[in-house]
Amino acid sequence: MKRRNLLRAAAVAAPLATVGAVSGVAMADTPDFRVIVTEQTHNKIMVFDKNAAFTDANVYKTFSPGTGGWYNLSDVRIRDTAQFGAIGLAAASGGKVGIWNITTELHQELNDVLWSASPGGNPHALERIPNIGVFVSASSEGYLTVYAPTAISRPETLAKVQTVSLAGAHGVLWDPQNELLWACGDKVVKAYSVSGTYREARLKSTGRSVALSGLGHDLQPDYSDSGRVIVTDTYGVYSIDKSTLAKTRLHENTRIKSYVKMSTGEYFWIRGDNAGSRDWGSPTVRFSETTDRTRSGAEFYKARYYATRYN
Repeated sequence: MKRRNLLRAAAVAAPLATVGAVSGVAMADTPDFRVIVTEQTHNKIMVFDKNAAFTDANVYKTFSPGTGGWYNLSDVRIRDTAQFGAIGLAAASGGKVGIWNITTELHQELNDVLWSASPGGNPHALERIPNIGVFVSASSEGYLTVYAPTAISRPETLAKVQTVSLAGAHGVLWDPQNELLWACGDKVVKAYSVSGTYREARLKSTGRSVALSGLGHDLQPDYSDSGRVIVTDTYGVYSIDKSTLAKTRLHENTRIKSYVKMSTGEYFWIRGDNAGSRDWGSPTVRFSETTDRTRSGAEFYKARYYATRYN
């Protein structure tokens, strides 16, 4: 069986949803969309049209934060803010997490960073909780770190206010419908409530959790169904009903580092290829309905929908 067929599953297309109006990011869920990726060989975050080859000539935007704690970029996502418009959120296994202004120019660098921190413990994800301007990072050595501001429009005032233990923490995702923060770690997905505002903001376990077979890797919305989240672990890809916590296996492929399911029914993913100096990555982003995109010499780790949506 061809590798693509191993990851092909029946998908029911939901009605098209429109993303908030942010220049260069705002697009409806159509067969034509952009993908934002972390590329670790050259340590860049890059944006491509998924219908074009992933070449330098076709790159739409890039973010090159440099070396230091920014090496081995492990996560990226786009969120909307009232103060800055669209911002990028990044996490790097070298030790840094941070946000940058993606609207300043097509090719951003370290001087476009609005805020950064060093949570330690191999950072793998960063998420924003809207309305209170709080950010939460996940570090694979076993914890979530909560950063809170004194004012939502001043990211430079963000400071660490809480650390929450979560073995193998790899993914975090805000759920606006239920006002919960979901996080995945070693053999588990957990839901956390958020209390307080600004510097008083705190996470608290709701006691709601879903068991996984292995180490959780990626946690993303199901853009085809706002009542579900999608998680990958060492052994497969799963859909979780946020109300009932029922877990459904979507695919059995191992080492899926990122997985996105669009409302159009298309999905795309990265699978660690066990090759090269970064055997956890791959030079290829694979698509269920489109030509796979391979960039020679690249090591992609995460691929995301280039939109500000939480779900």
